[in-house]
Amino acid sequence: MTDYLEHALPAQDQARFEDHISRCVGCSNYLAQMQRTIQVMGKLSEESIAPQARDDLLRAFRDWKRA
Repeated sequence: MTDYLEHALPAQDQARFEDHISRCVGCSNYLAQMQRTIQVMGKLSEESIAPQARDDLLRAFRDWKRA
């Protein structure tokens, strides 16, 4: 999914992915959710996030990487 969204799939894999997405409701819904998340998150600035929320997010990602 990430490689597809970042246009990093080889042409053959991209074609297979798009074929699957066209027939799989669950995956096409997930793709739409990911695209929407990227769209919304791209509009956020660091200043628009409360300092405590920023710290909580950074802590969660640090802890996730350790796991």
